[in-house]
Amino acid sequence: DESSGYESESAGGDRSAVAGGARGRQRRARTAFTSEQVCRMEKTFQRQKYLGASERRKLAAALQLSEIQIKTWFQNRRMKLKRQI
Repeated sequence: DESSGYESESAGGDRSAVAGGARGRQRRARTAFTSEQVCRMEKTFQRQKYLGASERRKLAAALQLSEIQIKTWFQNRRMKLKRQI
């Protein structure tokens, strides 16, 4: 089992009604990216920190992820880089 930092939180119990004050709304489970997906996104990130719409669409299709998942991953990765610097 690969650990990418994006494992599902489904085993953590039902905290959705309390977390963030969202009464009754369930939070979407975190995406467990495969090691291949993470590797491909990391390689792309090394070449370009920001993706345009067409690059995001192509990468999402190639990795079988949504464009929003790609966009969020890149946002989080840029924040991780910023913290490291």
